[in-house]
Amino acid sequence: MGTDSSRADEAREAYRRYVDERGRAERGEIPWSAVAEGFFTEDAVFIDPAWGRIEGHAAITTFFDESMAGLEGWTFPESFALSDGERIVALWWNRLEGTGPDGRPHEAPGVSIVHYAGDGKFSYELDILNMTEVLEVIAASGWTPPADFNQPPRHPVRDTTPTDGMPSA
Repeated sequence: MGTDSSRADEAREAYRRYVDERGRAERGEIPWSAVAEGFFTEDAVFIDPAWGRIEGHAAITTFFDESMAGLEGWTFPESFALSDGERIVALWWNRLEGTGPDGRPHEAPGVSIVHYAGDGKFSYELDILNMTEVLEVIAASGWTPPADFNQPPRHPVRDTTPTDGMPSA
């Protein structure tokens, strides 16, 4: 086992810290940019289902603040994460405030594939959502975008190719 096992353990621990920091951002304790600042390499790639491909640490840091503006009250609780060496795959929820008539939260699932690069940082994240389901959940919840909400680009780059030499899945 040796190095491979310890590197996988390191990846899981870094991911746990990343999820904890996202929770702090959800609660408004830190800006979303602080999450990106601490957990992505200089050459990282982040692919968001609405915003598309974001390349580079500085761009990801800006993207985190811009894309999360107006989403106060939304949470993204994680159901589980699995690891395969330096890759993490997680199931989480886009959860809006309130519940439906059945008492269940207004939520839609999401999946992330994350590549660990070492030193507590990630070089790649691909978030996958069924955007039709997300829009249906938004409609059912009655949520409307506030004035500070930023619309995603009309024609985002959809290239999901990792630049770190690791397969995306």
